[in-house]
Amino acid sequence: MGKAHSEDLRQRVVAEVAAGASRRQAAERFKVGISSAIRWVSLKEETGGVAPRPRGGKSRSPLEPHADWLLQLTRAQPDLTLEAIVVRCEKEIGIETSEASLRRFFKRHAITFKKKPARGRAGATRRGASPCTLEGRPGRP
Repeated sequence: MGKAHSEDLRQRVVAEVAAGASRRQAAERFKVGISSAIRWVSLKEETGGVAPRPRGGKSRSPLEPHADWLLQLTRAQPDLTLEAIVVRCEKEIGIETSEASLRRFFKRHAITFKKKPARGRAGATRRGASPCTLEGRPGRP
Protein backbone atom coordinates (compact mmCIF):
# COMPACT_ATOMS: atom_id res chain seq x y z
CA MET A 1 0.00 0.00 0.00
CA GLY A 2 1.38 3.38 -0.99
CA LYS A 3 1.80 6.56 0.96
CA ALA A 4 -1.15 8.95 1.26
CA HIS A 5 -1.15 11.91 -1.14
CA SER A 6 -0.52 15.33 0.37
CA GLU A 7 -3.43 17.32 1.70
CA ASP A 8 -2.48 20.19 -0.61
CA LEU A 9 -2.91 18.00 -3.70
CA ARG A 10 -6.21 16.70 -2.40
CA GLN A 11 -7.46 20.26 -1.86
CA ARG A 12 -6.43 21.32 -5.37
CA VAL A 13 -8.27 18.37 -6.95
CA VAL A 14 -11.41 19.08 -4.90
CA ALA A 15 -11.20 22.81 -5.75
CA GLU A 16 -10.93 21.94 -9.45
CA VAL A 17 -14.12 19.85 -9.21
CA ALA A 18 -15.85 22.63 -7.28
CA ALA A 19 -14.85 25.07 -10.05
CA GLY A 20 -16.79 22.97 -12.56
CA ALA A 21 -14.44 20.28 -13.84
CA SER A 22 -15.50 16.68 -13.72
CA ARG A 23 -13.77 14.32 -11.33
CA ARG A 24 -12.18 12.54 -14.28
CA GLN A 25 -10.84 15.82 -15.74
CA ALA A 26 -9.46 16.91 -12.37
CA ALA A 27 -7.78 13.53 -11.89
CA GLU A 28 -6.21 13.72 -15.34
CA ARG A 29 -4.99 17.30 -14.81
CA PHE A 30 -3.30 16.52 -11.49
CA LYS A 31 -2.16 13.04 -12.58
CA VAL A 32 -3.94 11.08 -9.85
CA GLY A 33 -6.28 8.13 -10.09
CA ILE A 34 -9.89 8.78 -11.00
CA SER A 35 -11.07 6.80 -7.99
CA SER A 36 -8.87 8.98 -5.75
CA ALA A 37 -10.51 12.15 -7.07
CA ILE A 38 -13.97 10.62 -6.54
CA ARG A 39 -13.11 9.60 -2.96
CA TRP A 40 -11.60 12.99 -2.09
CA VAL A 41 -14.67 14.87 -3.33
CA SER A 42 -16.92 12.49 -1.36
CA LEU A 43 -14.72 12.91 1.72
CA LYS A 44 -14.99 16.70 1.42
CA GLU A 45 -18.80 16.44 1.19
CA GLU A 46 -19.04 14.05 4.17
CA THR A 47 -16.54 15.56 6.59
CA GLY A 48 -15.79 19.04 5.29
CA GLY A 49 -12.09 18.23 4.93
CA VAL A 50 -9.79 16.19 2.76
CA ALA A 51 -7.31 14.95 5.36
CA PRO A 52 -6.46 11.27 4.96
CA ARG A 53 -8.30 8.87 7.23
CA PRO A 54 -6.28 6.96 9.82
CA ARG A 55 -4.50 3.92 8.41
CA GLY A 56 -3.97 0.54 9.93
CA GLY A 57 -6.14 -0.79 12.61
CA LYS A 58 -6.43 -2.57 15.86
CA SER A 59 -4.73 -5.93 16.10
CA ARG A 60 -7.19 -8.81 15.98
CA SER A 61 -4.75 -11.32 17.40
CA PRO A 62 -6.22 -13.52 20.14
CA LEU A 63 -2.79 -13.36 21.78
CA GLU A 64 -2.93 -9.62 22.51
CA PRO A 65 -5.10 -9.93 25.66
CA HIS A 66 -2.42 -12.29 27.00
CA ALA A 67 0.54 -10.12 26.01
CA ASP A 68 1.70 -9.56 29.59
CA TRP A 69 1.70 -13.29 30.30
CA LEU A 70 3.60 -14.10 27.08
CA LEU A 71 6.19 -11.38 27.57
CA GLN A 72 6.72 -12.38 31.20
CA LEU A 73 7.10 -16.02 30.14
CA THR A 74 9.80 -15.16 27.59
CA ARG A 75 11.62 -12.99 30.15
CA ALA A 76 11.54 -15.78 32.74
CA GLN A 77 12.53 -18.53 30.29
CA PRO A 78 14.26 -16.98 27.27
CA ASP A 79 15.39 -20.35 25.91
CA LEU A 80 11.85 -21.63 25.18
CA THR A 81 11.17 -22.55 21.58
CA LEU A 82 8.09 -21.34 19.76
CA GLU A 83 6.81 -24.90 19.77
CA ALA A 84 7.15 -25.06 23.57
CA ILE A 85 5.35 -21.72 23.93
CA VAL A 86 2.47 -23.05 21.77
CA VAL A 87 2.11 -26.00 24.14
CA ARG A 88 2.25 -23.73 27.22
CA CYS A 89 -0.39 -21.40 25.74
CA GLU A 90 -2.78 -24.28 25.25
CA LYS A 91 -2.08 -25.82 28.65
CA GLU A 92 -1.92 -22.70 30.85
CA ILE A 93 -4.24 -20.13 29.26
CA GLY A 94 -6.38 -22.36 27.05
CA ILE A 95 -5.58 -20.75 23.69
CA GLU A 96 -4.87 -22.83 20.61
CA THR A 97 -2.31 -20.99 18.52
CA SER A 98 0.45 -21.68 16.02
CA GLU A 99 4.13 -20.96 15.76
CA ALA A 100 3.43 -18.50 12.94
CA SER A 101 1.00 -16.44 15.02
CA LEU A 102 3.47 -16.40 17.92
CA ARG A 103 6.21 -15.28 15.54
CA ARG A 104 4.01 -12.40 14.35
CA PHE A 105 3.12 -11.52 17.96
CA PHE A 106 6.79 -11.35 18.98
CA LYS A 107 7.63 -9.34 15.86
CA ARG A 108 4.93 -6.76 16.76
CA HIS A 109 6.42 -6.51 20.25
CA ALA A 110 10.02 -6.31 18.93
CA ILE A 111 11.11 -9.54 20.65
CA THR A 112 13.78 -11.46 18.76
CA PHE A 113 15.29 -14.84 19.42
CA LYS A 114 19.03 -15.00 18.94
CA LYS A 115 20.90 -18.14 18.11
CA LYS A 116 23.25 -19.33 20.81
CA PRO A 117 26.97 -19.70 19.98
CA ALA A 118 27.04 -23.21 21.48
CA ARG A 119 24.46 -24.33 18.96
CA GLY A 120 27.11 -25.19 16.35
CA ARG A 121 26.89 -24.98 12.61
CA ALA A 122 26.55 -27.62 10.00
CA GLY A 123 29.69 -28.31 8.02
CA ALA A 124 30.03 -27.54 4.34
CA THR A 125 28.65 -30.18 2.04
CA ARG A 126 31.31 -31.85 -0.09
CA ARG A 127 31.43 -34.76 -2.44
CA GLY A 128 34.49 -36.16 -0.77
CA ALA A 129 36.97 -35.21 1.89
CA SER A 130 39.70 -32.85 0.81
CA PRO A 131 43.33 -34.07 0.90
CA CYS A 132 44.05 -31.65 3.76
CA THR A 133 41.59 -33.38 6.07
CA LEU A 134 42.92 -36.83 5.21
CA GLU A 135 46.47 -36.09 6.36
CA GLY A 136 47.28 -37.27 9.80
CA ARG A 137 44.57 -39.93 9.87
CA PRO A 138 45.74 -43.42 10.63
CA GLY A 139 45.78 -45.70 7.60
CA ARG A 140 45.60 -42.80 5.14
CA PRO A 141 48.45 -41.53 2.93
